[in-house]
Amino acid sequence: MWELMWLLQRLTWVDIIDILLVSGLLFGLFYTLKGTRAIPLVRGIMALLVILTILTRFIPLRAFSWLVEQLLPALLVAVPVLFQPELRRALEQLGRGWLVFKAMPDSESMEPTIEAVVEAAEHMARHNIGALIVFERQTGLQEYIETGVELNAEISSELLSTIFDHHTILHDGAVIISDSRLVSAACVLPLTSAILADRELGLRHRAALGVTEESDAICVVISEERGAISLTHSGRIIRDLDKKRLNSILHAFLLPRERSSNLDIFHRLFKDRSTSKDRGK
Repeated sequence: MWELMWLLQRLTWVDIIDILLVSGLLFGLFYTLKGTRAIPLVRGIMALLVILTILTRFIPLRAFSWLVEQLLPALLVAVPVLFQPELRRALEQLGRGWLVFKAMPDSESMEPTIEAVVEAAEHMARHNIGALIVFERQTGLQEYIETGVELNAEISSELLSTIFDHHTILHDGAVIISDSRLVSAACVLPLTSAILADRELGLRHRAALGVTEESDAICVVISEERGAISLTHSGRIIRDLDKKRLNSILHAFLLPRERSSNLDIFHRLFKDRSTSKDRGK
């Protein structure tokens, strides 16, 4: 107790700022990693550091201590490699929040876009037509747009249903919507590398999860086998949506004026009906 009082008496405002900066940095790091596959890695690294500290500080193991000191530079290189997806996501969030300004979507143009997607999703689900529809948000998807066929077309439910019809050339792949325009079709998306519990998960759903792991995009997926509508965001999936719930979630994500009023809708759905590992088709 006396030592604690001794330390508090010698604290200056510079020390307090220093402590707050370190605390904020650690909080931001753990908040970014929250709910990601990096959590087990963080636990493993922390357990390893504790064990190494005990062995090198409290037990006089000269050879082992020398080996640990030599391996520390390699650890500094390994950490960015192990946490590459999480670090990339953190930097993207930083850029979206502070450094880069992108205009929010116009409600007048987004309303008919959402309506067209919902109508098309219901029609394709009813007829067991597989589809993958991606909404670009703050993170640009140009690298995936360039893999498809440029359309830059006005969105309608008829156009979406026609694109994903089995008899058309563009049905195999994803369509990407940006600024209420259908910019590209037959796009190739990255597949998720997560270990998934559901063995029935197909490539279409893996692609939907993969692109939302790499960006803040929203994906609507229609299962060809089950005729079920799903939605993915941040590497998570909500399954078996009906027309009303799909419409509510898309409004909550894509329309800023309704974002606050509808925020609890998709939070509850993500919590009750999805996990990052239990995903299915």
